[in-house]
Amino acid sequence: MESIQLIALIIFLVTIGLIIWGKVDRAAIGIIGVLVMVLFGVMKAGEAFMFVDWNVIAILFGIWIIAIYFGKTGIPHYLAVTMLRVSRNNIALFLTLLGVVSAFISMFVDNVVVILMMAPVVLYVTQKMKLASFPFIIFIALSANFMGTALLLGDLPPQMLHSVAGIEFSEFVWQEGRPSSFPILTVTYLLTAFLFYQFKFRKMYAGRAINNTAIGEMAVTDPMEHIKNKKFAVIVVAVFCATVLGMAFRPLTGLYLGFIAVTGALTLVLIMEIFQKKLGNPSFEEVIGELDWRALLFYVTLFILVGGINHVGLIKMIANAMAFYVQSSFIGGTTIVYWVTAPIVGIIEHDAYILAFLYIIRDLAASANINPWPLWWVVLWAGTLGSNLTVAGAPALFVALNICEREDSVKIDLKQFFGYTIPFVVITLVICFVLALVIWIIPFAP
Repeated sequence: MESIQLIALIIFLVTIGLIIWGKVDRAAIGIIGVLVMVLFGVMKAGEAFMFVDWNVIAILFGIWIIAIYFGKTGIPHYLAVTMLRVSRNNIALFLTLLGVVSAFISMFVDNVVVILMMAPVVLYVTQKMKLASFPFIIFIALSANFMGTALLLGDLPPQMLHSVAGIEFSEFVWQEGRPSSFPILTVTYLLTAFLFYQFKFRKMYAGRAINNTAIGEMAVTDPMEHIKNKKFAVIVVAVFCATVLGMAFRPLTGLYLGFIAVTGALTLVLIMEIFQKKLGNPSFEEVIGELDWRALLFYVTLFILVGGINHVGLIKMIANAMAFYVQSSFIGGTTIVYWVTAPIVGIIEHDAYILAFLYIIRDLAASANINPWPLWWVVLWAGTLGSNLTVAGAPALFVALNICEREDSVKIDLKQFFGYTIPFVVITLVICFVLALVIWIIPFAP
């Protein structure tokens, strides 16, 4: 290892370590890490900006703006009351349905945004029923973080895969003649949700004193009452659907996904600003003020940090070291990558790990002359599923934990927290691995 490679590796690991530590803002740590890399000659200042995939940043920016408008339509409250009716006052079923709805929303909206949208709904219901909000919000967080990788729009890892491998929206459903991320993760999630309902939630609320009067009052409420401005809601949903369709047909148009996302967002902003008095919608200043600028800045620095270690040849060196093991046993090597990734991302920031490994696999596939897709998929899936173990792995869990402790005025201990995360992670990893083994790993073994 050359001295510049060692310097780059130390800076990268220290930066990621400080991000995990969490005592200092993640974006600030990322900026400092980038500056130190530039000062030590790992890369030039101009090169740093070239390492950023601005297309991915544009996707996040555009979809987040649309998501903020969506959260203000009243549709999340509408869904909650509808689910309460469907569950027929069965709290365990209602809790499970909340998770399912949150999971499928998160395929199109960032998982943290999903939690922020659904939390007021959960708190409204749990306070009426005099129940602790923790089981509801933590299950929503686990579900949202899980399904964010099912399609291209929901989270950063699938967007990074698009950046590295050029995968399109439709290929998250069907690729290389077989089911890919959406069907595999959907089956995994639904089986997991059923097991949680059957063996955890039903036991939790069996025999519990529930405020049935409050439940009845909420259940008889017309769900449409929560959508105060129907024209506003229709416009937001229409623009959102048009944006998703535009992304799905990107191979025909040739437009960048980021361009489509930003165009959709700006179209919605323009409509809302022109007809604000008629629609009574929030102003653009209010919407832009709710955008998580620190998260966007953090993702920019993440691309630069990984680009730095790639620039000095570290990623290629790691790929060459792995090539022997994968070539000697493709099934064994891929299995090791899956089960080593899962616990690692449970204690480190999973976005950085996944991005680095996507590049490693790209170079590994070229040097070992193998199909990279089984490895890319297992890293993406294990990297997402394993991150649900701790707040260090998934920022969504950190946000959920803060909301629960603030609103319920209680401290959530580790035993209570791990009582949800450990079984969720273990069950999802096992189911997903079996599906991946049958559909992706064994068929591509030499």
